Amino acid sequence: MRELTSPAGPARSVVRADGWCHASDVPSFVSPAIAPGSLSSTAQPVLSVGSVQLRPWTGDDASAVVAAYQEPAIQRWHARSMTTEEADEWITAAGAAWAAETGASWAIDHDGALAGRMTLTFHLADGFATAAYWIRAHARGRGIAPQALGMATDWVFSVGMHRVELEHSTMNAASCRVASKVGFDAEGTRRESVLHADGWHDMHVHAKIHDVQAPGP
Repeated sequence: MRELTSPAGPARSVVRADGWCHASDVPSFVSPAIAPGSLSSTAQPVLSVGSVQLRPWTGDDASAVVAAYQEPAIQRWHARSMTTEEADEWITAAGAAWAAETGASWAIDHDGALAGRMTLTFHLADGFATAAYWIRAHARGRGIAPQALGMATDWVFSVGMHRVELEHSTMNAASCRVASKVGFDAEGTRRESVLHADGWHDMHVHAKIHDVQAPGP
């Protein structure tokens, strides 16, 4: 077992009990893009534009989440249903993710009713996040998904994230339109990379980079 020695202290192992050396255990020349603790030290934000609001999930949302995961389109692309108990656990996990700085998940409200879900999974050290979303059947076709994705992306850029990416099945044309409307460039296709109920799907990859304009003279 190889050890690292340092003038600042005793040698420490870079191999864990599972036999693997983890990247997080090895010193890096690069500082984290977003410092640990910079997000969880504040409450998860509520974001809104017009009649669309992104807010943290609450226990009162469980029944609406169960109903959403009964809808055929959401089941098709997210490959699951949900019981009330599972919905309660899912909502609890969303709050825990914010506290752990691994992600932010919001309920999307439109005119006071639950219209969908927007989630960002954080990779703070590397400065990128992955986005995922769904919209309930009664709320589709109103531009809610692009507004929600745009709000979440603008916010995460404002706290220091450099890149947001998302992927969707090549058969999911609606999700592709959402990404394009918000300025997520198509970067390619991951072939047969996600298993759905009807088999392996090719996945389109989209991304948006935080364009920081240099100050003028």
